[in-house]
Amino acid sequence: MKTARTLFISVSLLFFLVSCAAKNNKSMVVVLLPGPDGKTGQIVVSNEGGSMLISNPEQATEIHSATVAPSEPFAMNVEKIREEFGEALSALPSPPIHFILYFHTGTTIITEESRKLLEKILPEVASRKTIEVSVVGHTDTEGSRKMNQELGMERAMEIKKLIVSQGIDPGIIEVTSHGEGNPLVKTPDDVPEPRNRRVEVILR
Repeated sequence: MKTARTLFISVSLLFFLVSCAAKNNKSMVVVLLPGPDGKTGQIVVSNEGGSMLISNPEQATEIHSATVAPSEPFAMNVEKIREEFGEALSALPSPPIHFILYFHTGTTIITEESRKLLEKILPEVASRKTIEVSVVGHTDTEGSRKMNQELGMERAMEIKKLIVSQGIDPGIIEVTSHGEGNPLVKTPDDVPEPRNRRVEVILR
């Protein structure tokens, strides 16, 4: 999944540059960028003349014609990338941002530290022009699976209520529960684990 994201960024730039090349009769440059997590996949650029693998961040290859193989990879610094591809980069969506809010055991009451973090969500929604908010409830393994599924949903609904009260449009919020099924820290059954008693809020 992380590699696909990097390739998507690269292909987005490729499509943009193809249209420019056709219009202006110029050579085409393809640049590989790291993904939002800082990791980089790889991409193969091919034409009738051959192909070239790019696997390092901020490396590029240049194509002069359909019958000449892409050039050997060369480095492009950040300033040059912004200069050449600023329009394409500005069109890319912002990467998702995650907030994790923790709860007291067996309750829908968030910890004091998480309550402070909650106050940062609304400014992020506004600044990023967020169009989708996912609120996912989780629990530790204490209690039955059914009870934890319900508790996870109750926690998620509590967070939805709190962020709606801050001014976030309820129409862009999706609420789900994983119960005890997706722990941050794997434990045996009936083990209390504070890091698993959480709600994840994801802004896209």
